[in-house]
Amino acid sequence: MEEEEEAIGFLDKVLEDEDVFLLEECELGTPTSPGSGSPFLVAVKVEAGKGLEMRKLVLSGFLASEEIYINQLEALLLPMKPLKATATTSQPVLTIQQIETIFYKIQDIYEIHKEFYDNLCPKVQQWDSQVTMGHLFQKLASQLGVYKAFVDNYKVALETAEKCSQSNNQFQKISEELKVKGPKDSKDSHTSVTMEALLYKPIDRVTRSTLVLHDLLKHTPVDHPDYPLLQDALRISQNFLSSINEDIDPRRTAVTTPKGETRQLVKDGFLVEMSESSRKLRHVFLFTDVLLCAKLKKTSAGKHQQYDCKWYIPLADLVFPSPEESEASPQVHPFPDHELEDMKMKISALKSEIQKEKANKGQSRAIERLKKKMFENEFLLLLNSPTIPFRIHNRNGKSYLFLLSSDYERSEWREAIQKLQKKDLQAFVLSSVELQVLTGSCFKLRTVHNIPVTSNKDDDESPGLYGFLHVIVHSAKGFKQSANLYCTLEVDSFGYFVSKAKTRVFRDTTEPKWDEEFEIELEGSQSLRILCYEKCYDKTKVNKDNNEIVDKIMGKGQIQLDPQTVETKNWHTDVIEMNGIKVEFSMKFTSRDMSLKRTPSKKQTGVFGVKISVVTKRERSKVPYIVRQCVEEVEKRGIEEVGIYRISGVATDIQALKAVFEANNKDILLMLSDMDINAIAGTLKLYFRELPEPLLTDRLYPAFMEGIALSDPAAKENCMMHLLRSLPDPNLITFLFLLEHLKRVAEKEPINKMSLHNLATVFGPTLLRPSEVESKAHLTSAADIWSHDVMAQVQVLLYYLQHPPISFAELKRNTLYFSTDV
Repeated sequence: MEEEEEAIGFLDKVLEDEDVFLLEECELGTPTSPGSGSPFLVAVKVEAGKGLEMRKLVLSGFLASEEIYINQLEALLLPMKPLKATATTSQPVLTIQQIETIFYKIQDIYEIHKEFYDNLCPKVQQWDSQVTMGHLFQKLASQLGVYKAFVDNYKVALETAEKCSQSNNQFQKISEELKVKGPKDSKDSHTSVTMEALLYKPIDRVTRSTLVLHDLLKHTPVDHPDYPLLQDALRISQNFLSSINEDIDPRRTAVTTPKGETRQLVKDGFLVEMSESSRKLRHVFLFTDVLLCAKLKKTSAGKHQQYDCKWYIPLADLVFPSPEESEASPQVHPFPDHELEDMKMKISALKSEIQKEKANKGQSRAIERLKKKMFENEFLLLLNSPTIPFRIHNRNGKSYLFLLSSDYERSEWREAIQKLQKKDLQAFVLSSVELQVLTGSCFKLRTVHNIPVTSNKDDDESPGLYGFLHVIVHSAKGFKQSANLYCTLEVDSFGYFVSKAKTRVFRDTTEPKWDEEFEIELEGSQSLRILCYEKCYDKTKVNKDNNEIVDKIMGKGQIQLDPQTVETKNWHTDVIEMNGIKVEFSMKFTSRDMSLKRTPSKKQTGVFGVKISVVTKRERSKVPYIVRQCVEEVEKRGIEEVGIYRISGVATDIQALKAVFEANNKDILLMLSDMDINAIAGTLKLYFRELPEPLLTDRLYPAFMEGIALSDPAAKENCMMHLLRSLPDPNLITFLFLLEHLKRVAEKEPINKMSLHNLATVFGPTLLRPSEVESKAHLTSAADIWSHDVMAQVQVLLYYLQHPPISFAELKRNTLYFSTDV
């Protein structure tokens, strides 16, 4: 008898705690080797000689867990009646609609399981070999439709409960501590559980009947009257599960926390960790009470992949360092920009090669080889590009450092951890077995399956957008108190996010109205992010050298850039909600091939869209006045501005400056001295972009592409200098003037974060672009234009930026002849 009780207790524990071992690994009737699959299944097979006795063990375990489930549903329903009673009074805690949303279908689910339990319990207690209960499971399976309704509403129920908790203290107290009755034989009369945890129980439970049906069938003879009924119930359950598999939250139950609550996966993803002075890619898992850093083990083909735990910190012991502590930490040394650019160049070239091979129906082996090379380069880029530090400490000792590409990700991780830390967490140490079980669960629980590189994307997946995204950030509402507020815009590029624009700081307000327009260049981008910050003017907290952003994030949101929605000529206005803050913005998109079209100005008295030779002749100058004035202003007060030339200026400011330069207005200097420096930098870029042909000319474009591809340094030098000499004088003098300016900007890189490589990336495609004829003749799509040419354009400008000073007089005097006809 004792042995039987022990077996039931063991099965009950396994059923209660080990949902992660889903039965898809062990098909019906397949023998399981020790150590593989679930300990439950191993136990079942060891005892299988006892025949029908096993059915009783399986059912007893299931019945005990069913009792716990009913008690949990009861606890959830307990506050519903008093809440409904107050809803019609003058001081309601919640509205009827909120109550119906949060407790949707709980009563129905409770009644279904209570009836099932009441009918099954006597059959198990008065057990004999002739007992039939297949009809009960068949009926339970036929009522699974109610779970579909629950699953569809689950996300809204959670969101509603959270919003109500934030706005109502009474409800917050209720939802933080619901009393669940313990099992009849348990010493604990009650346990306290949160409403959020209880609302998850039906999602968790929906797989349970399928699991138990598998096991019952395994130990039911084929000629038993229950067999066809159990088979039918299993068929219904499996069909139901597969139909809602996409809807069910994939974060299934893992194991039990020290407090006896269900440990769930809240968030996971790939992060770059600085470990022993080198960068390592890790898969980080945030559970309800612990942060676990793991590495995917390489296994031989065909075997299940596993994770190795590198370290874990219970959330009760996890602390974030203060800005002062961060400052004292070792500095993060960014990876050299030119090496990152080289990787991008290689990736682009490999993309083009893969496209060519596919177009020519090349061998799949050759394509696979190219894809492997591309993956290697993309992986290196992913590993080496992030620079924003995310530091965490274990209060009992060690500190850890991750590097992220965006402040957005850092705040997502920080917020997720801090939200969990608001709960009453306990410190603990995992035994080696517990750690093994938890790490073992990671493979099934993870929600992020692939490293974010192009090679992991399906061929039919969107390649993203190439061209220019115009965004107007209008206004924001929902701030509780006045603050100094601004927004930044980020877009993804090569698998990571880059900050592209920043609004001005709107001082001391709860309703900032920026109405600022930005033009953002997209390189295969699929998402736009908007982050809203409160400006920190406390100089003691500013730590520029450590890439640390000390301004406080008030809200953040992300929008998918769907080509169908974005690619219209009209503005598309939208509102993004972030932490109770609403930001209104508009956007429209111009594809790269459209942006190649340079429209010459109709009025020859203007500056923009007019040939550079015409402007310099009219002005009797060597370098256009607009170029000289913008450069002078940037050098005077913008040379230390973080992201100068990379961060977009406000489009309306740029248009105002353009109009003043066009009219040759006397107020130009006064207006320049008052204007935001990013708008002046943007005006200079716009001037070069709107020239009827690029500064380095259409005629010489193919030769620049060939020259930069030469391998021999002497041949390359000869060719690249000859090409400069071949430019018209106004173009050459202006180019050399700009070159020296950009070198001076790069000298301030420790402060402005703009290296020669960053500047080449910004200006290369503006000064050097294929003509429309050229692009149509050689390239088939916008993506090809980008991958084939943009990197080479960057490399051309970079070559001249890295070259010792080039003087106009010396260049003209030096008549080394380059044999290729240009």
